[in-house]
Amino acid sequence: MSKGKPMANDLDPKGLIRESYRIVGITAGECRSIFLDWAINVAEGADTHAQVRALLEVYHPEAPEHPMTETLQAALAAPPKAGRRGGRSARLSQPDPLN
Repeated sequence: MSKGKPMANDLDPKGLIRESYRIVGITAGECRSIFLDWAINVAEGADTHAQVRALLEVYHPEAPEHPMTETLQAALAAPPKAGRRGGRSARLSQPDPLN
């Protein structure tokens, strides 16, 4: 591999992302499942966001409306802010409204 921009084959050695773009009628849910399989196989310590951005550079121009493009874009978005989930400990740590 040369220095500089990585090739699609280097980013997607199993061809999971590439093949998802070739499947006619693939759904967003199927793309998310394929993306998860791809993400699990990314080398530990790798810059996953950089790899996703590079994949978008390769595939977005040809398929901007494809469900995998949307999945890759969602992978770059900030995760939703965690909020209170409730539960016993949350109820017990609240002051008693009757006192």
